[in-house]
Amino acid sequence: MNIYSSFQDVKTALQQEHLSCSALVSGYLQRIESNKKLNAFIEVFAEEAKQQAILIDKKINAGTAGRLAGMIIGIKDNISYKNHRTEAASGMLNGYEPIYSATVVERLIAEDAIIIGRLNCDEFAMGGSNENSAFGPVLNPYDLSKVPGGSSGGSAAAVAAGLCHAALGSDTGGSVRQPGAFCGVFGLKPTYGRVSRHGLIAFASSFDQIGILSRSVEDAALLLEIIAGKDIHDSTTSSLPVSPYSEDLLKEKKYKVAVIRQCKETAGLDVEIKESLNNLMVQLSDAGHTIEVIEFPLLDKMVPAYYVLTTAEASSNLSRYSGLLFGHRTKEKKGLEETISISRNEGFGKEVKRRMLLGTFVLSSGYYDAYYEKAQRVRRKIADETSNIFKNYDVILSPTTPSTAFSFGAKKDPVAMYLEDIFTVHANLSGVPAINVPAGMHSNGMPIGLQVMANKFNEVTLLQFTKYILKLTKPVVPATV
Repeated sequence: MNIYSSFQDVKTALQQEHLSCSALVSGYLQRIESNKKLNAFIEVFAEEAKQQAILIDKKINAGTAGRLAGMIIGIKDNISYKNHRTEAASGMLNGYEPIYSATVVERLIAEDAIIIGRLNCDEFAMGGSNENSAFGPVLNPYDLSKVPGGSSGGSAAAVAAGLCHAALGSDTGGSVRQPGAFCGVFGLKPTYGRVSRHGLIAFASSFDQIGILSRSVEDAALLLEIIAGKDIHDSTTSSLPVSPYSEDLLKEKKYKVAVIRQCKETAGLDVEIKESLNNLMVQLSDAGHTIEVIEFPLLDKMVPAYYVLTTAEASSNLSRYSGLLFGHRTKEKKGLEETISISRNEGFGKEVKRRMLLGTFVLSSGYYDAYYEKAQRVRRKIADETSNIFKNYDVILSPTTPSTAFSFGAKKDPVAMYLEDIFTVHANLSGVPAINVPAGMHSNGMPIGLQVMANKFNEVTLLQFTKYILKLTKPVVPATV
């Protein structure tokens, strides 16, 4: 089966009658079956996808098909899909079937996208390696001994391996961008409030944002254009109009680019990733763009603030899973408190329990002011300083991750794992949009990713700049699985 690098190629093949949606779905189903070892999909909606393809072929022939007719999409297992299991890769939600679909899913289906299955992830989206799933780890299609990143590891691996054309994930602190970097695909986190969270199983509600993983920036722009916008079911969504992102990609200008010195010089940054960043800075400067290295002394405060705040919100959000009214209930006959305790111990994995305990601690009497309230002040300071940067610059350029994909079991220390988010949490703490840009290959054979951030609700500039720098960055070699 041909693996299409962009949706435009799919549409061209459909229009010239070289291809049908039915044949396309069959091809993807065969690839999914032959790459089961990756463990990217938890469940494949094979028969349903085939039936949907038949209907969309008829629409195409009648000239009534939607804008995404022929796009095969996977969705992360924490995004609700009516009458389909949505378990957040957790034993706590084993067998759960929502009675409604997430707004983003409804908008995709309305434009004739075909949902081919649900994708593996870290349990309740808590993790940076996809080693924390109740369904087992996802393997990186570039090297099966390496992690795909997390928490949207199944989404990134599936897109990179050509098991679906694009995928939806969620990004709380880098969970779309980091796996995008590890798997060599685009990972877009929109501005907080740009895309509805209705139907997204919550981790940390003031950080969570549904994002997009794709093989081209054009596809990311088109999908954002369709899923973005005000939603009556989510009061945090913005009423600002949605720009025609896919059309605006064609525009170019001279950019003012900020590079944070503390990111560029952080201890532990891989030499070749730093070299990729430096090379791009030189190329941009040579092309007439303004590149300036700036100070942002709050870098070392971001990861601690992020984990204090997100674990606190996780503790609150996941408190509903008591085994009494919602979630897994133990079969042991016990009293009230023991039933709750045993149900949670059985249903939740180790990382989720760790974060719930941390969150409960920082919210507890005597520690609230010392940790949670202080972290909120740091978050406000980060957001204000970031806003000030965008008064003078169009974008911020940085590495996406300090290293390429690491081996399974390499980050046994939770703190070492959390520090992998050092560059990505910035966008979530400040609420701005950010994207991972595939930027070539490391000498170890793994993809390198660079991150671009723009001001709130300025996804137009973010996507335009991303498309521009693709002319300058080295291409990522496709995975060969």
